[in-house]
Amino acid sequence: MLNLLSIGTSGQGKCLIPHKYDEKQCRRVLAEFIVCAEQPFRIVEKPIFKKLLNVFEPRFPIPSRRTIGREMWQLYVGEVKVLKKFLKQSAKRVCLTTDCWTSSQNFNYMCLTAHFIDDEWNLHKRILNFVMIENHRGDTIGKAIEQSLLDWEIEKVFTLTVDNASANDSALGYLKRRLRSWKGLVCQGDYLQLRCCAHVLNLVVNEGIREMKESFEAIRNAVRYVRSSPSRFLKFKTWAESEKIDTKSLVCLDVSTRWNSTYLMLEAAMKFQKVFDRMRDEDADYISFFSSSSRRERDASSSSSRDSF
Repeated sequence: MLNLLSIGTSGQGKCLIPHKYDEKQCRRVLAEFIVCAEQPFRIVEKPIFKKLLNVFEPRFPIPSRRTIGREMWQLYVGEVKVLKKFLKQSAKRVCLTTDCWTSSQNFNYMCLTAHFIDDEWNLHKRILNFVMIENHRGDTIGKAIEQSLLDWEIEKVFTLTVDNASANDSALGYLKRRLRSWKGLVCQGDYLQLRCCAHVLNLVVNEGIREMKESFEAIRNAVRYVRSSPSRFLKFKTWAESEKIDTKSLVCLDVSTRWNSTYLMLEAAMKFQKVFDRMRDEDADYISFFSSSSRRERDASSSSSRDSF
C-alpha cells in the first residue's frame, strides 16, 4: 500500500507527516461542507461531485443523500450538546429575539435567537429554534418560546425583543408568569419586553411612503416592465450604453414589505432616468404597458371602494 504524506506544522515549522485515512471523519467533514455551503443533500449523488471526491480520496465510499442526512442529524445533536454546555458555563443571562411570519404556502414559522456575553466579554448570537407554529396567537407564541427554553435548559432571561404586533403582548404576559415561577427574571419582568426598533422604523418609513404612493408605483411599473422579459432587459442595457451611463448596477424591483429595497430600487432608477425617457419616446410597448397598468390599478381601487360599502 502506498504511504501518503501531507504537509503539517511543528514547533520548527512545516514538515511532512503520515496521512491517516479516516472514513468517519471524511463523512463528517462532507456533512459540514453541505451545511456551511448551503448545498442540497442530493449533491452527493451528482456524477461530477462523485468524480471530484474520487480524485481527492479514492478510498472514500460516497454516501447516499439519506446517509448524509443521518450524518447531518448526528452532527446537529453533537452541536446541541456543545452549545448547551457552553450556555450553562458561560451565559449567566440571555437576551432573546423572536419573530413570526407566514410563508407564501400559508405555513406559520417562528425563529428564536439568543444573545449573550460570555466570561471573556465576547458577544454571542445563536439561533435556538426555527419551528412551525399553528397560528400567530399570543398563547401559541408564548408556549413555543417556553418549550424552546425548556429544551435548552435556559431559565435566566434578561429581555425579549419582539415587534409591535398585539399578539406579542399576550405572549409576553404568558412568559412572565412562567419565568417568575422559574425565578429567572430581573425586576419581576418589568423590563422584559423590548420593542424592535427596526420594526418601528419600518412602520414610520412605510407611513411616509404612502404619501408618495403614486410616484413610487409609477417607478415600480417602469422597472417591472424592464425586468419582465430578457429582450426588454437587453434593449434597456443597449440604450444605457448609448446614453453612456457609467454604472455597473442595473434597475432592480423592490419587495413591498422591505422599505430598504424600495430605496435601492429608487436609487438605481434615478441613474437611468435618460434611458426611461428614451423608452417613452421609442418604445410603443412601454407606453401601452403603463396604460394597462393604470387601468388595472383603477379597477382594483374601484373594486376596493365597492367592497367597503
